[in-house]
Amino acid sequence: MIMKQNEVEIESSEDQLQQLKDSLEMIEELLDNAYHGMVLVDHEGRIIKWNYEKLMGIKEEEVLMRPVEEIIENTRLHIVAKTGEKELFDVQKIQGYDMITSRIPIVKDGRVIGAAGTVLFKDVKELESLVKRMKVLESTVDEYRGEIKRLHRAKYSFEHIVTQNRQMIYLKELARKAAESNSTVLIQGESGTGKEFFAHAIHRASLRRYGSFITINCAAIPNELLESELFGYDAGAFTGAKKQGKVGKFELGNGGTIVLDEIGAMPLEMQAKILRILESREFERIGGNDRIQLDVRIIAATNEPLEEAIKEGRFRQDLYYRLNVIPIEIPPLRERIEDIPILAQRILEKLAVDLGIEMKELTFETIEVLKKYQWPGNVRELRNTLERALNIVQGDMIYPEDLPGHLIESSSKSSYSHSLLLKDIMAKTEIEAIQSALRDSNGNKSVAAKQLGIHRTALYKKIQAYEMNK
Repeated sequence: MIMKQNEVEIESSEDQLQQLKDSLEMIEELLDNAYHGMVLVDHEGRIIKWNYEKLMGIKEEEVLMRPVEEIIENTRLHIVAKTGEKELFDVQKIQGYDMITSRIPIVKDGRVIGAAGTVLFKDVKELESLVKRMKVLESTVDEYRGEIKRLHRAKYSFEHIVTQNRQMIYLKELARKAAESNSTVLIQGESGTGKEFFAHAIHRASLRRYGSFITINCAAIPNELLESELFGYDAGAFTGAKKQGKVGKFELGNGGTIVLDEIGAMPLEMQAKILRILESREFERIGGNDRIQLDVRIIAATNEPLEEAIKEGRFRQDLYYRLNVIPIEIPPLRERIEDIPILAQRILEKLAVDLGIEMKELTFETIEVLKKYQWPGNVRELRNTLERALNIVQGDMIYPEDLPGHLIESSSKSSYSHSLLLKDIMAKTEIEAIQSALRDSNGNKSVAAKQLGIHRTALYKKIQAYEMNK
């Protein structure tokens, strides 16, 4: 009875192996292209399917039902057919070549009914060649990554923000703390105040500093192109699109920081999409169906008060609240005149290096002129003014006359208006003092002069000058 049961089990195993063999024959062409060779053995290690003809030059009819160890040198396939333990990517010498082989048991209903052997590489040298090609590809990818980082990296750090102004010192500290998180930052300030310096510095001080730093000027991109620039598009998304599609700025910035500069100029329709992306942290390319997960730090910057834009219906209030998590409002240069001397010195040093010009110094009078000007263009205008002076000055010192005429004129008007104010105050004070002394002395000018501490003749002159006799 037991023998009969064993015979049934053997027949069942052979049937199952035959079915497997038939299936392999159906996909023989695929196997020939997928591997250098494949062999199938039964539970006794006898060959029932042979795809090693190209590999070893032996035809299938010559080896069928023969023990595999008699045909393939150094094989362990018959052992795997007994133990049921797979052996992957083993080095096996066959016909003088070190081949990469795998041996996999075939299990049915918990029983090992055979084993399959494959050769992935005819020679280890093939694997070495593949490894070299992979290294070249990896090196190429690294070069592209490096190029992207080089093109999209932050240039400025907090050390580039020089200041003695208390408000600016506070803002630098606030920005340093903001760099420690991933929260959205809104930087506001007049044009030329240095918003980009803060954006760069926050990125460089953050954990994302090794990622891309992408700046998008929302005012410089035409509205009809803005969506494709931000989100990219798939191949054939629209007429005129590149055949291979295009990666958008958001996708390029994944893992890093994206600066939405001049965000107040962004059209309302795009503002709605930005809001959805900030909330869902995913987006789709134009013409695509795949959702791309977004892992970026958003920094928004604007030179116009967004509160006013909201009142005028040009900016979404919900987006403003989403962006205004950490607000940084940079004061204009005219409100931090104590920074002008150190800013001017730093700018001159950098300009001298960039332009290849000998460093020049500012006279005290020149600095005073700079401090009295209102600087509507802020630090950017200061830089342009100093670059002009550096190019035209003759000696080692920059004098007021080396500055643009409107700065000198503005400084003169400021000084004149201050002197007039002081003169009027002094005259008014003197008139009131003289009138009080004359009242106390009942009009006696000698007594009044003595009370004022001046000579009687001086008193007469002042009375005459102020026309107090009338």
